[in-house]
Amino acid sequence: MSHLIYFAGLPGLIGRWTLVVLVLLGALPLAVATYQFALVGMHARRNHYSETAPRLPRVAVVIPAWNEAAVIGTSIDRLLQLDYPRDRLRLYVVDDASTDETPGIVRSKAAEHPGRVVHLRRETGGEGKAHTLNHGLSEILEETWMEAVLIMDADVVYEPDSLRKMTRHFADPEVGAVTAYIKEGSRPKNWMNRFIAYEYITAQAAARRSQNVLGALACLAGGAQLHTRANLEAIGGQIDTTSLAEDTFTTFRTQLVGNRVVFDGNATVWAEEPNDIDGLWKQRLRWARGNVQVSLRFKHLWFRPTSDHHLGDVRFGLFWFCLLLLPVFMIAASASLVVLFFVDFPLSWATFRALWILNAISYVFITSFALMIDPQTARRTWVEGILFPGLISFSIILYACFPKLFRWALLEVMDLFDITATTPVTRSIILFSYAWLAGAMLVAWTAKLLEPKRGWRILSPPLVYIAGYGPLLCAVTFTSYVKEARGAEMKWDKTEKTGKVEAA
Repeated sequence: MSHLIYFAGLPGLIGRWTLVVLVLLGALPLAVATYQFALVGMHARRNHYSETAPRLPRVAVVIPAWNEAAVIGTSIDRLLQLDYPRDRLRLYVVDDASTDETPGIVRSKAAEHPGRVVHLRRETGGEGKAHTLNHGLSEILEETWMEAVLIMDADVVYEPDSLRKMTRHFADPEVGAVTAYIKEGSRPKNWMNRFIAYEYITAQAAARRSQNVLGALACLAGGAQLHTRANLEAIGGQIDTTSLAEDTFTTFRTQLVGNRVVFDGNATVWAEEPNDIDGLWKQRLRWARGNVQVSLRFKHLWFRPTSDHHLGDVRFGLFWFCLLLLPVFMIAASASLVVLFFVDFPLSWATFRALWILNAISYVFITSFALMIDPQTARRTWVEGILFPGLISFSIILYACFPKLFRWALLEVMDLFDITATTPVTRSIILFSYAWLAGAMLVAWTAKLLEPKRGWRILSPPLVYIAGYGPLLCAVTFTSYVKEARGAEMKWDKTEKTGKVEAA
């Protein structure tokens, strides 16, 4: 407490207002996200569709596969049924020393479709997706047949016209790579799949359209990235193997050599995503660590605009770092509010209200916009969309918007449980609310810890709904900071596939 008294006695106003600024910076990520969503409105006028025309290059599809027996046969069959000329499409399955039935299934398909399905076997595998892809790319580039290469995952399902929609962008010689809209396609969906389905509206349908407007794309989706041969050769003919975010590295390098990267939201691809916290945690920890690595590797680009590319655009940098550093903003805001609680309670309360009013405005705009972008997905995930920040944060948002109504409802609930609204109780509730932005991540992390424990796992889904799926992702991101700082092994944790993906 003596430290707090000392802090209050520092140059007084400077100390207090520094804390106020740190609290209000907690609203910056959502404010930037609001601006990013607003840019989507410009996509109707600033997009690449006016520069497209029918193009049907010879496409080599590269499918990395390690123990994919549950999905690989169906994936090959569906790809062969694409609305694309038979003589301009070849499938190369790169078998990464699989120990299940994958090799036999692929060899059977290759015999059934000679010349259209090729089995490439790695006898020594386990090095990860990038090494597997490079084995296939080196074989393909030795021949002159390929004019474009589609890099995908073994389980994704392409809608029949999706490849045509992607290749049409190559009518513009400046375009080096195209990516599609990957949607969560697990059937039947559970609570986790619904959260991911909603998240993909925000992260792809919205965010990547806004990046189209800026002219700088952050990431070609790992399961749907189409490159021209010229672009692949320009970036060295290989995929980066020094990072866990090989797809993001490829995206940045494509733009750095002067080629455009385009997102086509009308080319739809369906993927099976994790259905529990453990699966999500492994997948997103790999992604988050990869993004930390990208941030450091390309540090010379950030916030340095240039006419050569748009990766240095200030807005693009804000989009990137407000997402990557979101846990930092949340922890700083909560810690500053708690200090203000003891130093200057009236100022802390006014700052708290301002923070959540700003967050409420952004939340309403982003959520309603996201649900309108993809109505088909929204009909199945609107509850998860509304509760994306968590039930408690949603309650605080309601308070910020309707303080009198919420105060009355809270008093009614307290009366129901015979809780007296004494000053200590009230102050405890307020202090809890101040600490919640950071506390939500801790509760979400607790849900992860409980999931594998028999008898306790039933609590995991409710805890995520209470804490929020967004804070769960922030907990993953914070863990990625720790892993990178410790120099942890870059282990490729493969997402388990069951073959339950379907196109809606």
